[in-house]
Amino acid sequence: MRIGIDVGGTHTDAVLLDPAMNVVATIKTATTADVTRGVVTALTDLLDSHNLDRGQVTAVMIGTTHFTNALVTRRRLARTGVVRLALPATAALPPTSDWPAELIAAIRPSVHLCHGGHEVDGRPISPLDPDELKRAAADLAAHDITTVAISSVFSPVTAEAELTAADLLRAELPHLRVSLSHQIGRIRLLERESATIVNACLLDLADEIVDAFTGALTAVGVRAPLFLSQNDGTLMDAEYTRRYPVRTFASGPTNSMRGAAFLADVTDAAVVDIGGTTADVGVLTGGYPRQASTDVDIAGVRTNFRMPDVVSVGLGGGSRVTLDPGLRIGPDSVGYRLTEEALVFGGGTLTATDLAVAAGLADLGDPALVSRVDRDLVRRGVAWMADRVAGLVDQMRLSAEPLPVVIVGGGSILMPPELPGVPEVRIPEHYGVANAIGAAIGQIGGEVDRLFVTGPQLTREDVLDQARAEAIELAVSAGAAPASVQVVHVDEIHVNYLPGNAVRVIVRAVGDLDLGRTPKEAPQWATT
Repeated sequence: MRIGIDVGGTHTDAVLLDPAMNVVATIKTATTADVTRGVVTALTDLLDSHNLDRGQVTAVMIGTTHFTNALVTRRRLARTGVVRLALPATAALPPTSDWPAELIAAIRPSVHLCHGGHEVDGRPISPLDPDELKRAAADLAAHDITTVAISSVFSPVTAEAELTAADLLRAELPHLRVSLSHQIGRIRLLERESATIVNACLLDLADEIVDAFTGALTAVGVRAPLFLSQNDGTLMDAEYTRRYPVRTFASGPTNSMRGAAFLADVTDAAVVDIGGTTADVGVLTGGYPRQASTDVDIAGVRTNFRMPDVVSVGLGGGSRVTLDPGLRIGPDSVGYRLTEEALVFGGGTLTATDLAVAAGLADLGDPALVSRVDRDLVRRGVAWMADRVAGLVDQMRLSAEPLPVVIVGGGSILMPPELPGVPEVRIPEHYGVANAIGAAIGQIGGEVDRLFVTGPQLTREDVLDQARAEAIELAVSAGAAPASVQVVHVDEIHVNYLPGNAVRVIVRAVGDLDLGRTPKEAPQWATT
């Protein structure tokens, strides 16, 4: 049996799946200020409602907002050292130059610009200076900094400088926790470096969260291994989470999209996930979320690590309805106070849920309490919400071909059976907990996103074979059963503005969980 849990801004959802991946039980509870306590509550309610023998649970998968919230609120972030290997080049814009001032103040970075780095063809810019790195280590020790982000020019092509620098720093500070940019982000230095710094400042919190979740499982009597959702629709085990907490960002929308694909039995569609506060729209390709091809802004920081291509708007079940100066629904929301403030629950705030109940789209609370809401307002409100969602779906299309739409999330009740310009709308069974189902069905993945320079010694076929092998090995090292791993995505992007025959290769491999094996350390060349 598997348990999937997803922590959202309004609700924490939990589902129980049997070995055949059938939904056995579902629970939806209010998200609490202490997110971990909400997870314990959801687990307890789920298990107790079916008197389940805890020993039958073989794995628990959690999608969490802990790390995103920490970055957004600028709280619980570790003071971080930053080492950039690039001198004498790239000194004009130091690390964190474009970060929000309050976020810089939260992590108080200790920045060190050092010699090193490579050109795109692998030629060194300058040799590493061991004495320079020893001085950096001494400064980190003097400021009691225990986590550091190391970046180097073109390290996704040649990671040698970062790996050597990490060894030199660890030789001086054995307790130092290191995040390497070639394992986090993509080609461009500033965005990759920022993503690595974000990962490094979350490492201490990752230990706290993993320990808290592990303790929560123990508290309810579950001894099954713990996995957390990544933002590409796959899972990582607890130890990987301790090293790469940044990969949990945007796992909520990703879980919903994966759950929608499973429940509606589709592999290519647009998915609309409507919760209590927001509506997220993304596109499934081959059963997995389409990845963003541009930089992603996270809490004011530009990053270039993998993220799902999702657009979000403030429209959900708790969205407030305003009439001045004209009809508008959201982005303000009553959130988890919906059952206290909405008209249908005896409150005094007109919400999107009230419009849905008044229109006969949902049966919640006491429909008599919205019977006097102006019928024209109800009609216009439902049409406004349908047009808003249909517009978002159209915005996400990359071709003229219309996309079928799968609608999930507790706020699915807001949508009429048909949307303008949409050929097919599906609202599957268990739509309200699709996010938790997406977490529960997760597989283990490995992805390589690297720049190769082809030539007589390294042909196109050699490059693709190497990338496939690396992606498969990365999936296996993360805990996938070797016999089950398959390459599900291969993409080649020729980079014309670089010298030589440069090509960016993206390969993703996925496999089933190998619950009988302890995942090993990620290979040093591993990239996201």
